[in-house]
Amino acid sequence: MDPITKEIFSNVKDGDVNAVKANVQSAIDSGVPAVEILNEGMVAAMAEVGRLFGEGECFVPEMLIAARAMQSGMGLLKPHLKSAEVKSAGRVAVGTVKGDLHDIGKNLVAMMLEGAGFEIIDLGTDVPPEKFVQAVREQGAQIVVMSALLTTTMPSIKTTIDALTAAGLREQVKVMIGGAPVTQNFANQIGADGFAPDASRAVAAAQELISRRGG
Repeated sequence: MDPITKEIFSNVKDGDVNAVKANVQSAIDSGVPAVEILNEGMVAAMAEVGRLFGEGECFVPEMLIAARAMQSGMGLLKPHLKSAEVKSAGRVAVGTVKGDLHDIGKNLVAMMLEGAGFEIIDLGTDVPPEKFVQAVREQGAQIVVMSALLTTTMPSIKTTIDALTAAGLREQVKVMIGGAPVTQNFANQIGADGFAPDASRAVAAAQELISRRGG
């Protein structure tokens, strides 16, 4: 691994936005391959942050800080990834369901997924079922990730799944759900394909869904 890629790994893990930007630019200028900067610098760092979170050694604020640092580097790296024709891990539409305005968890999941190489369609908050349907039909989302932070908005998840079915799209998309009141049991009841209790596990769940989908 290039020494500057090691630096980027540490910078992302520590959440140092300025250092990430400076070192990513320096790595690009030095001719370090964009794929190496992405995978060995940023993706590996976010995987390590996710591991630490899973072991109770870091918490949501630290994950958010690291994810924002990673995103600052992604902004510089994206044009070079496109020119290197780096294959996306999959296209994911992410949104908080209709009636729900919470976005911290949703944003963190989106950033973690982007850090793992997924292409993100961020639909925002208070997203009606038809916007999720549109993301699948018009933007080719392979996974729909829905977040609900209130028990009163959880029924919107089922409404959206029903809308995907009614649109004839349910067979071609995987649905993953999460949020504080959401459980695996609820996911099973409404016919979701996957459930993630937190952002660090959302990445593994999305990778599993893509592999089951056949890529």
